[in-house]
Amino acid sequence: MRELHADTGYLLYRLGLRSGQLFNTFLQESGLRLRHYAVLRFLATSEGSLQRELSARLGYDPSAIVGLVDDLEKLGFAERRPAPDDRRSRIVVLTEDGRSFLRGTDEAGLRVTNELLDPLDPADRETLHTLLLRIAGDGLA
Repeated sequence: MRELHADTGYLLYRLGLRSGQLFNTFLQESGLRLRHYAVLRFLATSEGSLQRELSARLGYDPSAIVGLVDDLEKLGFAERRPAPDDRRSRIVVLTEDGRSFLRGTDEAGLRVTNELLDPLDPADRETLHTLLLRIAGDGLA
């Protein structure tokens, strides 16, 4: 294991897995998974998004986005509406129930993050965040 732990890429991978497990556990009661949560969080930053834009921005396969949006629509957290500039296209928008759900998850999401970053003091957390943003670069745009 020592050689694996010397590999930064492997450590990032393991941390990503652990983060996903913790978030999925906290979301489990709602019937959602981290991928649903990511779509909701993205929609909260926009006035709506085409499904193909969701796919590109979140890095999910387009066919997966269709299923995720279907799930969110069934829960009343998102809905498809005609795009204002092209009535043939549909945009996905966050509903008020979706916004309410996100507000209700803020505290739990913070607990998950705090659990992951517990070994770090506040200055180290800020440094880690800054470095991760630098590494991610345009991949987050």
